[in-house]
Amino acid sequence: MFKKINSIFIALTFVIVASTSSSFAECESGERVVKLSHVTGGTTHPKVVAANNFAERVNKELNGKLCVEVYPNSTLFGDSKELEALLLDDVQMLAPSLSKFGSYTKKYGVFDLPFIFKDMDSAMSFTASKEGKDLLNAMEDVGFVGLGYWMSGMKYFSANKALISPKDAAGLKFRVQTSDVAKAMIAAMGASPQPMAFAEVYGALQTGVVDGQENTWSNIYTKKFFEVQDSTTQTSHQLLAYLFMTSKQFLDSLDANTRSTLIKIADEVTVAANKSVKDKEEANRQNILKAGGKINELTASQRKQWVDAMKPVWKQFENEIGADLIAAAASH
Repeated sequence: MFKKINSIFIALTFVIVASTSSSFAECESGERVVKLSHVTGGTTHPKVVAANNFAERVNKELNGKLCVEVYPNSTLFGDSKELEALLLDDVQMLAPSLSKFGSYTKKYGVFDLPFIFKDMDSAMSFTASKEGKDLLNAMEDVGFVGLGYWMSGMKYFSANKALISPKDAAGLKFRVQTSDVAKAMIAAMGASPQPMAFAEVYGALQTGVVDGQENTWSNIYTKKFFEVQDSTTQTSHQLLAYLFMTSKQFLDSLDANTRSTLIKIADEVTVAANKSVKDKEEANRQNILKAGGKINELTASQRKQWVDAMKPVWKQFENEIGADLIAAAASH
């Protein structure tokens, strides 16, 4: 009886794991399995679409050599474990937020600086520049290799009260990623930054462990943060982008032809993904409104209050990030 129950449990576990990934391939004998892990769920999120498209391309064009399995929604590794897992070769590809690399390099902090990019076009222009491309190799000495930047969109603040002025955030607790720049940005509003894994945010908002958060329309909609917040304010204060990455160990282990094909697919998937992000973001903004979520739009003078409150953060991290790199990013 126990064996029968155990067999049923194993079968159900397999079904649950397989169903969490819309690109969970059935790898053939002799193919090298490549695990792509990320923390995002849903089906419409730009990262989910890009990861699945990458897997489909590789599994078709490198059939017989490589087989990509996608593990979304922290089903394989969560925020705190995935980078270590990549170095240990327990996973071969990731797409973490650029805010996750503070213990490896301070340079990616440039992407976290509030209001450094006026919109996503400015951000994409910077990532296509020499300075942006050079940053893909900023952690090569650690063993990480960047393959491209996957845009997710601009970020917006939500809270358990309407935020029209940065003064409205004073005394509130905001979930942030593990980024010193993000923590300083929250502190500049007189609020308290609370670093927390992405998978824990909804529950923390629901129970009042934190009062607010900052994210893109796609994250706010697909994770249903709007359900447990008073409203979201359209601040466009920061960029959310992901580093599509692998390890130097994995990349060096591939033969030249396989490696060049993999990199070519990564480049093409990245370009296609970034072209579609603005449409996806606008669609998910509308989805929030249709679902009953509230969005506060700011006048030019109201937005200036947010810019003025947060701009001193740039100077605070100038030595760590580099004045030249900050100037380069701000020029786009």
